[in-house]
Amino acid sequence: MNFPVRAITLDLDDTLWPFAPIGARIEQVLHAWMLEHSPPTAARFPIEAMRALREQVFAEHPQLIHDLSELRRITLRRALQESGADAALLEPAYEIFYAARNQVECYADSLAALERIAARVPVAAVTNGNADLERIGLSRHFAFQLGAREHGAAKPEASIFHAACQRLGVPHGEVLHVGDHIEMDVIGAAQAGLRSCWINREALAWTHPTLRPDLEFTDLTALADWLDATHHHATEHAAA
Repeated sequence: MNFPVRAITLDLDDTLWPFAPIGARIEQVLHAWMLEHSPPTAARFPIEAMRALREQVFAEHPQLIHDLSELRRITLRRALQESGADAALLEPAYEIFYAARNQVECYADSLAALERIAARVPVAAVTNGNADLERIGLSRHFAFQLGAREHGAAKPEASIFHAACQRLGVPHGEVLHVGDHIEMDVIGAAQAGLRSCWINREALAWTHPTLRPDLEFTDLTALADWLDATHHHATEHAAA
């Protein structure tokens, strides 16, 4: 399928890099830090208990689902309080979390593909997560990063997609949103009037009864190939 793409909005977690190894490392690093700086907290909230506390905090604050950083702070504050620890440990603990959060290992195809894609069209990161492309060292490939926290609402809300299109200065129908998540990325983008590309690395079956992605690829290299082919064709056509 060929259609004009003048800009791309790109999801980060599980699209550019897998999140599971980051989540596991965060738990290990935080626990090790608590063992050293607040042993009562480490004893009261070993990894499993800290995970359960985080899930409980998420469940209690559905209105904060767009702000994962604040939910993490609430979790850490509660863990420190309930273990009788010094409240002043909150920010240093958060900083340890955030450093681990931004230690990402990209999928093998991601970086080369991202360079190729960004050379063709402007790319904006649109994420519900709290990764920081500056800290990760990838911000040079992006026009900007729009997080759910900054925007005040999370995907699949149409408003975050529309805000990205507005900043890109490109009409919704000429922006391609690229991501791994059926609901958040593909359905969200399609319902907001953008084109959608499903990056389906796990060979999952499509589940939505009526909506389908405009494009589906197993990795970002295939998207870069598609973009090269359609853009090459478009420039030839324009020159003819």
